[in-house]
Parts: sequence; C-alpha cells; structure tokens
Amino acid sequence: MIIFLLIKLVYFEFPEKSAFILYSTLKLSKKMKYSSVEICRNRKLALIFILITMIIGLGSRKYPQFFPAFLAEYLGDTLWAMLVFWLTGLVFAYKSILKVGCTALLFSYLIEISQLYQAPWINSIRNTTLGSLVLGHGFLWSDILCYTVGIAIGIVIEILIYYRNQHK
Repeated sequence: MIIFLLIKLVYFEFPEKSAFILYSTLKLSKKMKYSSVEICRNRKLALIFILITMIIGLGSRKYPQFFPAFLAEYLGDTLWAMLVFWLTGLVFAYKSILKVGCTALLFSYLIEISQLYQAPWINSIRNTTLGSLVLGHGFLWSDILCYTVGIAIGIVIEILIYYRNQHK
C-alpha cells in the first residue's frame, strides 16, 4: 500500500516521466553501486522526514480507527523502521544509501531479536512509554517483514531524492 502511494506520488509529480523515473531509479541504483557512492544528505530534509514519520507512526498507534485495519496493524512497525533509517542517515550523513540501509536494518533486527530476552530488568524498561516504543514487547516475524519494508521504502525515497538532485 505504501509503495503504491509512493509510486502514485511520483506519477503525479512527474506525470510525463513517471515510468522513466522509476525505471531509471532501479537502473541507476545498479549502475552507480550505491554501496560505494558516498552522498551528502540534507539534514533539514532528514529532520522533516523524521518529524513526519514520527507523527504518522504515533498517530497510527494512538488512533488506529482512522486507518484501514491492515494499515493499523502494520503501519506502526513499518514507520518505526523507516524512522530508524532516517535517524541513521542523519547520524551518518555522508555514508552511502546502502550502508545506511544495512545499518538501520541490522539495528532493527537486533531490537526485534532482543525481545526474545525477557529478564525483569529489561521488561521494566519496556513497560515505560519510551521503552515500549523503542524496544517493543515480544518477537514477531511480521515485525521483521515490516522493518524490511519500511527501510526499503526509505531507500527508494532517498534514491528518488538523489536522482532528482542529480538531474536538476
């Protein structure tokens, strides 16, 4: 659903070139080997993405009735991982998109795996609001999938931004 919305955004912003942009983005990512291309992220833009992601993510948890059932169920975890991606990109502003994505994915997976550990001291942290938002409560395979999708969407957005800035 979110990927559909992203494609729709590209289509409406660049209607005459939408198919070309999506095709070129995929082709460009292979051609330029983002693992070796260092980019400079716009920190102001990153902060805006972080803020928007936080607002929508917290809103999806607090007001799930305003979202379709499927989105209400998985949107929070997907946006949490996207937030981790944006924060990682903010901290490592000059690293490649692939390195930032892999770092964010590894961090997200480690947080999810840590939920298998249920000692009283860490559960007391998880029972706080911030601890619950950051550490979660229980391991779910669906969360792993949501994290992968969220970070993949973040990568696609960054590739599109990078492509757009390169061709101004």
